[in-house]
Amino acid sequence: MIQEKTQGKDHLPDQSEQAERFPFVFSKSALLRSSGFGMMGLLLLVCYSGISQTASLSLSDAIEIGLKNNYQIQIRQLEKEQAANLNDWGVAGKYPSINLSLSNNNTYSGSSNPASFLREIASFGTGLGPGVEANWVLFDGYRVRFTKQQLEQQEQRGEIALKLAVENTVQSIIQAYYAALVQKEQLDVRMEVLALSRDRVEYQEIRKEYGQAGTFDVLQTQDAYLNDSTSYIVQLNTYENALRSLNLAMGIDAFGTQYTLTDTLSRDLPSYELNAIQTRMLANNQSILNLQMARELAHTNTLLQESTKSPTISLRAGANYNLNKTVFGTGTFADGSDRDLGGIGSSNYSTFINLNATYNIFDSGVRRKQVENAKTGELIAQLNIEEAKRSLNLQLENGLATFESQRELVRVTQQLVDNASRNLEIAEERFRGGLINSFDYRTIQLGYINANQSLLNAIYNMKLTETELIRLTGGLVR
Repeated sequence: MIQEKTQGKDHLPDQSEQAERFPFVFSKSALLRSSGFGMMGLLLLVCYSGISQTASLSLSDAIEIGLKNNYQIQIRQLEKEQAANLNDWGVAGKYPSINLSLSNNNTYSGSSNPASFLREIASFGTGLGPGVEANWVLFDGYRVRFTKQQLEQQEQRGEIALKLAVENTVQSIIQAYYAALVQKEQLDVRMEVLALSRDRVEYQEIRKEYGQAGTFDVLQTQDAYLNDSTSYIVQLNTYENALRSLNLAMGIDAFGTQYTLTDTLSRDLPSYELNAIQTRMLANNQSILNLQMARELAHTNTLLQESTKSPTISLRAGANYNLNKTVFGTGTFADGSDRDLGGIGSSNYSTFINLNATYNIFDSGVRRKQVENAKTGELIAQLNIEEAKRSLNLQLENGLATFESQRELVRVTQQLVDNASRNLEIAEERFRGGLINSFDYRTIQLGYINANQSLLNAIYNMKLTETELIRLTGGLVR
């Protein structure tokens, strides 16, 4: 309760609370005091290290968590179980059906005929008839076999749909994980540059004390530090947003969860050969497999429609037992006397076995048209496959060409970063030696930042393209 009151609407965090997360908020006063500035840098390092002291998360762990939490995967799994449950010979109609029946018939009748010797009579009858009946289709043009084949194909299609859901989930998690890694490494670069700017401020403060630097020089380094502090805050927020997006991809509702990403953005440059990955794609791509299964289902549907041209032979057998009782009550005779006529009871038992054969000799061409439509459905399914192959081949070639360009871009930007890093080291030495001014040093520093951002973006784009190539070749799902 105390915590809720202190965090009410009118409560503002004190300086220590803000400094714990964003130590740059109070950097102005710290920058005016060299000793205070050193303490601010220490707080910055504590804040930065505090971000890393969270749960460790590798890419494989993220994928495992996401596969467990994804709703689409759970839905596809249940649909697959439904299809598997229906994949049975009984559902296909192979076995006979047996029905039990029980009937109860009740009648009441009354008659009045003065010309008869029995002038008036009333009767009540009741009957109970249990029975059992079995029906079995012996032959229907192999329709049972084709229906069972259709059920098996529907189960296999459910498995492919599940793999497609898994594939999409894995790809989204990989993209979100690498996006968070890029933001994390950019945050590291911002932290590195911020530390350099802090050292420059301290260095200029010392030079000012000995009369070797003026207020203008100190202000320039302070401005650079404040700008770097702002950039760090923005980058920190971007990184945390990337972690929240990663949580969403993993199906985690607690978006505030922080992670230490244990995988790294590998600078390795793999190579792919078009013919090899094209062969793998045509054999393993889940979209093609799904369309091929649709074609097989269309062919099975054609067989089912053709089976309607065959005769149907069925067997029907059963047994019935009837128990009847009639009560006549009191009757009035011609002489005016009334007598109790009593009642009668009867029972009978019967069994039967019948063989029935039917063959449709005319239906206005309905069956022929259904077969033609089924065959047209097969052609449509085949054309869908050919269209998908053409589109996927284009995607594969474009993706591979893009990947090769991105590999070269990573190689070039890596050299650019190496040069910028070396240039920054030399600039630091020259700045301390008074050979360059703060403007020149800042330009080189910004060049180092831009080079690192270009490299990280190039690596990230290359990873996205590589992931897409792996997805196209069916490598995301084993």
